Amino acid sequence: MLSILDRYILKKYLGTFILLLLLFIPIGITVNLAEKIDKILANEVPLGEVLLYYLDFTVYFANLLFPLFLFLSVIWFTSKLANNTEVIAFLSSGVSYYRFLRPYMIGATIVCLGAFFLGNYLAPRASKGYNEFTYKHLKRGKKDRQQSNVYRQISDNEYIYVSRFNIKEKSGNNFSLEHFEGNKMTYKITANRIKFNESDTTYTLFNYAKRFIGAQKDSLVLKQKKDTVFPFDIEDLTPVEYIAETLNFNELNSFISREKAKGSNYINRYEVVRYKRYSLPVSAYILTVIAVAVSSIKRRGGMGVNLAIGISIGMVFIFFDKIFGTMAEQSSFSPFVATWFPNFVFGILAVYLLKNAKR
Repeated sequence: MLSILDRYILKKYLGTFILLLLLFIPIGITVNLAEKIDKILANEVPLGEVLLYYLDFTVYFANLLFPLFLFLSVIWFTSKLANNTEVIAFLSSGVSYYRFLRPYMIGATIVCLGAFFLGNYLAPRASKGYNEFTYKHLKRGKKDRQQSNVYRQISDNEYIYVSRFNIKEKSGNNFSLEHFEGNKMTYKITANRIKFNESDTTYTLFNYAKRFIGAQKDSLVLKQKKDTVFPFDIEDLTPVEYIAETLNFNELNSFISREKAKGSNYINRYEVVRYKRYSLPVSAYILTVIAVAVSSIKRRGGMGVNLAIGISIGMVFIFFDKIFGTMAEQSSFSPFVATWFPNFVFGILAVYLLKNAKR
């Protein structure tokens, strides 16, 4: 059963967090609209699409920045408790500091579960709408897909390559398909140009050549033009760079398994997205402990000092998260280490601050 103290702090915890979200979301929309209004008007974007975009924008950035909002909200209301000497009253009544933390941990559990559901089921749909609108209306001409030097494994035995693919024309240059049996290539298909036919989902190859590699000698089949089908989709030739963000929990796990088998160049990027869906909800506990430890002490400068310390710590956390995430996406650095390292570092900081706050 929750005591009066638990209910009081839990109500403050969740209420302040929700209030902060409701206050900052209109500000974020206003700033974004002020920045994008010229392009929206110039491209004559329908009002309905704009409204849907800002609905997706709200969910997308609420999921992205919820750790910072949570951190600031806990510092805000805990500082008020400390300034009103309520924290001293709680602890003087015989309540231990760990017991004082219990409603905060209950609140963090609720936020953690909500963030997990948001990040794995609601945010992917919002991310799809947000990115599609951005590249359709706000970043016209900019690439949202990999279009050059695409090399993919499409099955256990086959690999494809295209030097460049034109999304609008659905055609690519310097196409090749290599088929292996074990470690030995048995045949290779090449074409100067490949074109996808939407009407019947076939492919047309221009200057087609198929070389069969035999034990004694090779054989070659040449055709100026050939229509055929392949066991891969058009998406395999032009993978969307942000595709992982648009997939829910089960879809993302299945997608990563398939992409690993295909030898995708974006595996690290996909892995970063997956691990962040676990690490960010867990950060609710770590940031809650840090926020309580920092703000439960009554300081001479009042709430302003606590907020300044909190904002500084929050900015460093986001900095770590972005830097290590980008490092993993652009190099061979482990995505698991990159996404969990900020939690590890700030977890140590949380333990240190908690021990000092108890004194």
